Amino acid sequence: MRNIFLLYMPPNNLEAMTHYQDTIHSKVPFERIAPHVSRDVASRLRNIFGERPIAVWGSRDGRSNRSKFEKMAEGDDLLIVEDETIRLMGKIALKTVNADLSRELWRNLNPATPDGWNLIYFIANPVEIDVPFREFCALFGYEPSYRLRGFTTVGGDKLGEFYDRYDDLYSILMRIRAGEPIVRKAAPSEIEKLPERLVEIQAEDVAQVLRSDLVSDHVKMQWKIASLGLKAGEKIWVPPADQGKLRAAFDFSAFEPEFATGIDLPKNYFENIDVVWKDEFRIDAAFEVENSTAIYSGLLRFADLSIVAPNTLYPMFIVAPRERRNRVREQLLRPVFRQLDLRDKVRFLPYETIDEIDRFFSTASSGLSVDLLRGKAETLV
Repeated sequence: MRNIFLLYMPPNNLEAMTHYQDTIHSKVPFERIAPHVSRDVASRLRNIFGERPIAVWGSRDGRSNRSKFEKMAEGDDLLIVEDETIRLMGKIALKTVNADLSRELWRNLNPATPDGWNLIYFIANPVEIDVPFREFCALFGYEPSYRLRGFTTVGGDKLGEFYDRYDDLYSILMRIRAGEPIVRKAAPSEIEKLPERLVEIQAEDVAQVLRSDLVSDHVKMQWKIASLGLKAGEKIWVPPADQGKLRAAFDFSAFEPEFATGIDLPKNYFENIDVVWKDEFRIDAAFEVENSTAIYSGLLRFADLSIVAPNTLYPMFIVAPRERRNRVREQLLRPVFRQLDLRDKVRFLPYETIDEIDRFFSTASSGLSVDLLRGKAETLV
């Protein structure tokens, strides 16, 4: 269960607002940080952020703050609250106690205050969200009159109650900002009541799956989607069982070494998806490549995700030859998928469209994104 840390910034605190603009809104180049941190910290920052500038924040090193800082772990959520508004949300990527870096990044506007902000944390996936803090209070059972002060953390009992009901804090806050409804997770007893997901595998389906050219098509399409993800600036995940195939066939090895996501769920719900585009601790898009006529496994995996993480925002794509478009549509109309509203969440992306995008971006140097693929994909039902 991930911790959630809250940092309050009084709106009339010129020092805090100046530092926010300097090192979170504008971010800090790696070259400015590297001389002031250990070789190990520099290497880990480079692995996480690559060439991108980094959002950084720090807290005063007192007993109370130190106690909370020591609880911080990679992937924990951080909310920065200004007055009565959640201004920013991000993930803890790394932390360090470092007076030298504090002096480099932040200066005291009051010369009479010698202390720095030595408890430093680097923030992945920072998003300025501007959601009323009262919405957070309602989600976690705080009184509407609750007033945040300083640097604090959400208690374990409230965290447990939240994750018993919901899946992903980021997705929920983004839905609230957009005025969209949020959905509670299905209880274990409700999941047991779902119809059994039986599949009618036919003889010709088995024959098609076993054909070597179709197996090669599956690996080739995984490779194209993974390669396009790199061009879009995404990090790439492919299941470990498939990584060797891509290395052998295409000399492709630009995979994430571990699957990390901000969703507080077991990895097995995500790590076997054919291709995932992601950014640090957040999934940006998920792809299931289907060669067989049956078109079942990908939809079943997406159905599982819809049950355990109903509020997530990333698009899910079934990638298959255009001739199988109607078969995908037929499967989306199955009662179990209709019950989960999977037809509203899953889009069809034909092989031919992926090939077209791949040809275009063999020479183009910008413009490739998840939104472009979303626009090219089809909603079938």
